[in-house]
Amino acid sequence: MAAKVLTIAQQKGGAGKTTLAAQLGVAFAMTGKRVALMDIDPQASLADWHRVRSETGANGSHPLEMADVAGWRASTEVARLKRNYDLIIIDSPPHAETEAKIAVRAADLVLVPIQPSPMDVWATRPTMDLAATAKVPALVVLNRVPPRGKIVDLMRARLVEEELPLARTTIGNRVAFAATMLEGRSVLEAVPGSPAAVEIRELAREIEALL
Repeated sequence: MAAKVLTIAQQKGGAGKTTLAAQLGVAFAMTGKRVALMDIDPQASLADWHRVRSETGANGSHPLEMADVAGWRASTEVARLKRNYDLIIIDSPPHAETEAKIAVRAADLVLVPIQPSPMDVWATRPTMDLAATAKVPALVVLNRVPPRGKIVDLMRARLVEEELPLARTTIGNRVAFAATMLEGRSVLEAVPGSPAAVEIRELAREIEALL
């Protein structure tokens, strides 16, 4: 199967891009795929997670390659990684500038996480426009969803009204995600039977079907 590229993009910061990149990377690695992560966000949080993962030995069980590169080098790095990996997951910076455009253009699918708030919905349009301009399909996923409240239903209705492609899977606002990120691991490795792990598996299956 030809290598695929999943870019995680969102203009608004704090949407949970890095957590999804790490958790999904492990999810796909656990299915036998050769997975490379690429961090072009200047904050380099995904690269930091991978460093902890390597230092603690967690990367030995389900190995992930890490490419920490400047955004303008993304296209060249993607081409290199495609020769040896089945899936490249790009964590892009939280703004619609050159680096984000390059990451979106390189993708086979753009995953757009949004928190259930009006500000996140408003901030999603520039990212969706980037994907549309690049003729790359996009999938919006509700992330950090609280356990209760009508806000989720309201956000779903708004996204449907905006005709945005919405994932069936929602990702909860769960302590397990933060806890495992600190350890350089995934919820699938640390708490495989947890609701958080179930959500990541479901989202990974949904993404794989689109890729």
